[in-house]
Amino acid sequence: MVFSSLTFLLLFLPAVLLVYFAVPRQGKNAVLFIFSLIFYAWGEPIYVVLMLFSTVLDYTCGRLVEKYRGTSKQKIGLILSICTNLGLLFFFKYTDFFIGTVNGIFGTAIPQLNLPLPIGISFYTFQTMSYTIDVYRGDAKMQRNIISFGAYVSLFPQLIAGPIVRYQDIAEQLDERTHSFDKFGDGVKRFVTGLGKKVLLANNIGLLWSTISETSAAELTAIGAWLGIIAFGFQIYFDFSGYSDMAIGLGKMFGFEFLENFNYPYISKSVTEFWRRWHMSLGTWFRDYVYIPLGGNRKGLTLQIRNIAVVWLLTGFWHGASWNFVLWGVFYGLLLVCEKLFLLKWLKKAPSFVGHIYAMLTVLLGWVLFAFDDFGQGFAFLKVMFGGGAGFVNSDAMYQLLSYLPLIAVCMIASTPLMKKLYEKMTVKCGEGVLLTADTVRVLGLSALSVAYLISGSYNPFLYFRF
Repeated sequence: MVFSSLTFLLLFLPAVLLVYFAVPRQGKNAVLFIFSLIFYAWGEPIYVVLMLFSTVLDYTCGRLVEKYRGTSKQKIGLILSICTNLGLLFFFKYTDFFIGTVNGIFGTAIPQLNLPLPIGISFYTFQTMSYTIDVYRGDAKMQRNIISFGAYVSLFPQLIAGPIVRYQDIAEQLDERTHSFDKFGDGVKRFVTGLGKKVLLANNIGLLWSTISETSAAELTAIGAWLGIIAFGFQIYFDFSGYSDMAIGLGKMFGFEFLENFNYPYISKSVTEFWRRWHMSLGTWFRDYVYIPLGGNRKGLTLQIRNIAVVWLLTGFWHGASWNFVLWGVFYGLLLVCEKLFLLKWLKKAPSFVGHIYAMLTVLLGWVLFAFDDFGQGFAFLKVMFGGGAGFVNSDAMYQLLSYLPLIAVCMIASTPLMKKLYEKMTVKCGEGVLLTADTVRVLGLSALSVAYLISGSYNPFLYFRF
């Protein structure tokens, strides 16, 4: 089940809200835990057992860390948590990848397991590990209530695709959180905004990418290829940031405050800035639990470069069990090292538009690596982008460009803070009554359009399901 489905919008969400606000405060975490398991079991009935196992495991590991605090046995719980969680992630997500690699290199015929990937395992594995690590470091107190801990692990608003919520960020909210009409209203507005981004923008611009990506390289023109990868860039941004908006909005409805996950990454003027604005919860996780423990930038430039390389190799591998993701991580690792060594100094001296063009070109090239699991297809697409296809432009490319130009313009504006700034100016100039009316019209309009689109049974993929 995903948020952009009629089942979720018309059945599941109303039901959980009704029950959640009907029970007393002491029972709210239990309601969230039970409904989150139902939410997950809707698509993964068997793998609910895996989630329950992870819940019990890390709850127990946290108690072990607390029990043996200050002794040589304190690390037992931490090591058990990290090894088991990473072992499960490796087994389900990467076993077939390594079997296929070994078979390809050595000509063996080891049978692959062909296990379906548990939905959201990359996200909730990092979350459960963060609990044990935070308790071990003393950054958070041990959670004594296993139901509350289970609600944290399985919390459906951000279970499938984040943002990755570290335990220390919501530890207090699990036990004490506030509910109000204003907070609930803010949550509804944020959720509907994300729904509109996903259903109206990501899905529609994704149709263009789907058409172009399925065109053979021999028939594709340079304009068509650039148009396609721009469409993919917008699709994945509005798909993922829309989902994050919906998760943050749902969190507010239930009294939680999740950290932001996107901050207009397409206005960046360097790759370094881009990755401070894109999927911020993942970047923060790797910074706090990998980069800094490795030494960060405290032990000289050589080790800092090594630490950046390790983080980005792991970041690429985290995204998927395929060599294109590893190459994608290496690509960004090299760019970030170059910026650290000299490139950022040049960019700061250059006009701002130079940095922006550079950042967007490199990001688009990165999306090509990200989008194609098959190296041959990916490199053929890159070749077409730089003139190695069926010429510069043809009638199909011009038709696609003219047909999608209005939507691309809307996506460009929506990917910048322009509308937010206009709203802030309206807040100053207009009265509360006018703004309330405008917000109501916007929420109702976006909701109606999104539901109508979903009822029509139109194109509605979710890119981050595979992670």
